Amino acid sequence: MITNASKNERRVRIHKRIRTKVTGSASRPRLCVFRSLKHFSVQLIDDTVGHVLLSASTNDKDLREKIRRGGNLDAAMQIGTIVAEKALQKGIRQVVLDRGGYLYHGRVKSFAEAARKAGLEF
Repeated sequence: MITNASKNERRVRIHKRIRTKVTGSASRPRLCVFRSLKHFSVQLIDDTVGHVLLSASTNDKDLREKIRRGGNLDAAMQIGTIVAEKALQKGIRQVVLDRGGYLYHGRVKSFAEAARKAGLEF
């Protein structure tokens, strides 16, 4: 029987394998995605220094009023546009997508498409 714990262990294994290949730099930071059942969060990370350049989440105070529920496609798309706007303000146009071991469909795909539409290049 497949349980949620075994699904998460599988995702963590996949994420570790992906992280050996995907790294971010100052010119092209890593766009790291995390999703849970209730929320969706994203960080832009410079791996050479180990700093988070910016982040956005459905837990943020200013977004909680706009987004009723954080675990749906609409919330992921709004986070994508917000992250793209913040990154463009900081002068970041190109990023590397780290999907965090999640499949590229659903919320992750809608987030990525919204960020591309708002001006980020993957």
